[in-house]
Amino acid sequence: MKLIDDLISDLPDTKVRDVRVGYTWIGVLSRNCGVAKNFGAPHNSMVRDIGRLTEKTALELAGYLRSWNMIEAGLGLAAINSLISPQGKELNVNDFLLENGIGKKIAMIGHFPVADELRKCADELWVIEQQPKKGDMPDTASEHFVPKADIVVITSSAIINKSIERLLELSQGFTIVLGPSTPMSDVLFDYGVDMIAGVKVVDEKMMMAKIAEGGGRVKQFEDAIDFLVMEK
Repeated sequence: MKLIDDLISDLPDTKVRDVRVGYTWIGVLSRNCGVAKNFGAPHNSMVRDIGRLTEKTALELAGYLRSWNMIEAGLGLAAINSLISPQGKELNVNDFLLENGIGKKIAMIGHFPVADELRKCADELWVIEQQPKKGDMPDTASEHFVPKADIVVITSSAIINKSIERLLELSQGFTIVLGPSTPMSDVLFDYGVDMIAGVKVVDEKMMMAKIAEGGGRVKQFEDAIDFLVMEK
C-alpha cells in the first residue's frame, strides 16, 4: 500500500465538513469536495465510527483508504481527493483515446462507455472487469494482456480495491488513470502513470445533493464538475 501512503504523506489536514455515501458515489467535504466510487455493495460491512465521521479530520478519514472494507476505502479516497486542489487542463479523454488508439492494442481496466467506439478503431481492445459483461474478460486476465498493450486505461476504482500497484507494475504502454475517483496528484507519475484524468467539483452543494439522491452515471453530474487532465 505504498501508493496510498505516498498520496497521504504530504497533504495538509483540515476538518471534515460533510460526508455523503450514495448508492454509486461517496462525497467528502473538507478543503474541497472530493468524490470516489462506492465500491461497497452488498453493504454488509460495518463502517467504523458511523454517525461520527464529521468529527474526524480529513487525514484521519483518508486513512480509511487502507481498509479492506470497500465502503471505508471509498470514504478514504474521497477524503484524500477533498484535500487536493485539482489542477490540469480541460481535455476530453474519450477524444484522446479515439484519436490515439487507432491501430493500437488497448487494455482497459473497467468497462468505460467509450469501449464500443474504441473497438472500431483499435487493433485490439481488451476490456477487463471484476464483473465481466458480454465481451469483457475477468480481472485475472490483467496479468496476460496488460503487458502487451500499447495503451493501458485503468479505472481509479483500482485504488480502492488495492489492485492499482500491480496493474501499474504490469503496464508497459502509455498509462492513463481515469475517473471521478482519480486523485489529481503528481504522486501517480512516480508510479509510471502518464496521464491522470479526473474531475474538479465546481458546485459542492449540487454534487453532494446528487450523491445523496442516488446519482449514478457521471453524465448526471456534469453541471457540478469540470473534467481535468494532467500529463507527465
